[in-house]
Amino acid sequence: MHLHPADVLFAGEKPFPALPAVDHYAGAEKLMLKALKLQQELGPVFDITCDCEDGARAGAEAEHARMVVDIVNGPENHFGRVGARIHDITHPHWKEDLNILVRGAGRRLAFITLPKVRSAADAAAQIRELRRIEAACGGEHALPVHILIETHGALREAWDIAALDGVESLDFGLMDFVSGHHGAIPGSAMKSPGQFDHPLVARAKTEISAAALANGVVPSHNVTTELQDVAVIRHDADRARREFGYLRMWSIHPNQILPIIAAMQPDFSEVEEAAQILSAAQDAGWGPIQHGGRLHDRASYRYYWELLQRARNTGMQLPEEARDRFFQP
Repeated sequence: MHLHPADVLFAGEKPFPALPAVDHYAGAEKLMLKALKLQQELGPVFDITCDCEDGARAGAEAEHARMVVDIVNGPENHFGRVGARIHDITHPHWKEDLNILVRGAGRRLAFITLPKVRSAADAAAQIRELRRIEAACGGEHALPVHILIETHGALREAWDIAALDGVESLDFGLMDFVSGHHGAIPGSAMKSPGQFDHPLVARAKTEISAAALANGVVPSHNVTTELQDVAVIRHDADRARREFGYLRMWSIHPNQILPIIAAMQPDFSEVEEAAQILSAAQDAGWGPIQHGGRLHDRASYRYYWELLQRARNTGMQLPEEARDRFFQP
């Protein structure tokens, strides 16, 4: 009997989340539906976050959240990869956001995003309220939580935040982070190349990525402000991936989705090698093997399994044997 890598390689450990490489933000109903249509065409290679924070008009927060519930529950949501961002903990409507979203669409939501937390205590308080509402609804599924690191306090406690139960992604909020420095960081650091080169911003990106990865959480990079030039968009995503270790990135315009996905894809030669190594390992009952003159065991198997999942989640064409062995429904 061939054992699946997911059942063998992470015994007693939390497997690393296999998330799409793009988190696409939409604040208006028209833009949410447009994003869902594109998701239907491309497949579940990007997530959609319906924004109940910046997307909601003042005084219409409940109406906006109910609209998001209809979107999440609607027939256009083919893949179940739609989440929602609520208001921050200082806003009077954040609890009602959770109440409306979880009671109305908790079974179909992919995740909840918490913005502008000031500390691990803030994040923990909002997660407790989420779990309370889920329990009151009789829900058996605990929604994954994505947390925006965009304040000084959140950056200081990023490691504690990443370690909280239920956290799936740490997201860097570049614009609010730069604004929080009261002009000490220039506006040029909100775009490239400054966003990668300014020491205070680069420090924040590095710390968030390190905290996330050390705690088995996906680091998600901020948006690029370039909306049209595909080469610039891809270059920003490539720097985020290669230099700072980010495995996921926000988009705010449909033009940004495909260049980010392309930048986040693994090298195809390494995907082919991963497929060969994992196939041989499965045949050997996941004991040590030799491949290409090198020894491999469960430590390298885990690396190659996560690489293969990342390739699949970015829409790469996998070798046929790997598809048949590891990704059959």
